[in-house]
Amino acid sequence: MRRPSVRRITALVAAGLLLPALAACGSGSDSDDTAGGAADGDSTLVIYSGRNEKLVKPLLEDLEKAVGAKVEVRYGDSAELAAQILEEGERTKAGLFFSQDAGALGALSKEGMLQKLPSATLDKVDGAYRGSDGDWVGLSGRVRVIAYNPDKVAEDKVPDSVFDVVEPEWKGKVGFAPTNASFQAFVTGMRVLKGDDATREWLKDLKDNGAKTYANNLATLDGVEAGEVSLGLVNHYYWYERVAEKGEDKVNSRLHFLPGDDPGALINVAGAGVLKDSGQSATAQKAVDYLLSKDAQTYFADRTKEYPLAAGVTSTVEDLPPLDSLESPDIDLGRLESLQETLAMLQDVGLV
Repeated sequence: MRRPSVRRITALVAAGLLLPALAACGSGSDSDDTAGGAADGDSTLVIYSGRNEKLVKPLLEDLEKAVGAKVEVRYGDSAELAAQILEEGERTKAGLFFSQDAGALGALSKEGMLQKLPSATLDKVDGAYRGSDGDWVGLSGRVRVIAYNPDKVAEDKVPDSVFDVVEPEWKGKVGFAPTNASFQAFVTGMRVLKGDDATREWLKDLKDNGAKTYANNLATLDGVEAGEVSLGLVNHYYWYERVAEKGEDKVNSRLHFLPGDDPGALINVAGAGVLKDSGQSATAQKAVDYLLSKDAQTYFADRTKEYPLAAGVTSTVEDLPPLDSLESPDIDLGRLESLQETLAMLQDVGLV
């Protein structure tokens, strides 16, 4: 396995991705069992998971039964775990990387850390939602949307572009979560699509226009619901989870899906890649195929309200627009790997 360059690791350190707490980034007992996992070969599969333990633990318990091997999981932030794998190189204990977003997978792909996946696996997912080098595949999708409070703004007045939310009429009326990974992935997508200068200007305008910052997407949606802001930049599934929990008549917000190639319509994915030379590749490949199975894809649809990405599986969420009906920007999701440059830009503008 090719070791990442010192320059690459230094860049990640400078971006704050290699944190002192990485050694303890696991959550609960799952992370305590990872030591020596790779040495066990295919009898044990070690998964580094950027997906939340509470969210995916039941799925990974079913996965353990499906692959017929012991599964040990280390949970943490996707970017931090990717940085840890880069630092560990050929010494990594990970056999499978289960990432919250495409950018972290793109970072590992760029450094040659991931194994090519068989065409039978790749062909289950549309080419737009897998790595261009054929070494990672998307498992579930989420769409950037604008949540709005209908008591504050009529549906036909909601902007059709994120570039419009910095206009004077929206001064102090927009909420967003600058430290949230999904917002940072969206900003990275804007950089790829529109360039650094245009993105930096938009971020400055957003700040100067008095946009209100929140800790995360849920808090942003709360702000929209409470009327603290008229608009919120979030992912679609937070709203659908709230509707499933409370009922739509108890939810005082609505969603606006952006049209065309606007960066605000980015469809990002959670996905998986098999680590090279881990001694776990056969079991890791079985795990990827399980995560693309009907059972696992339905889990994503039912539990997380995300879009299932495997062919032949459709969302069960009521009133969720079909994935193929959405207009989204044409972007290689692997190029979202330049997160460190996005973080530096956000810091420079004063948003993080």
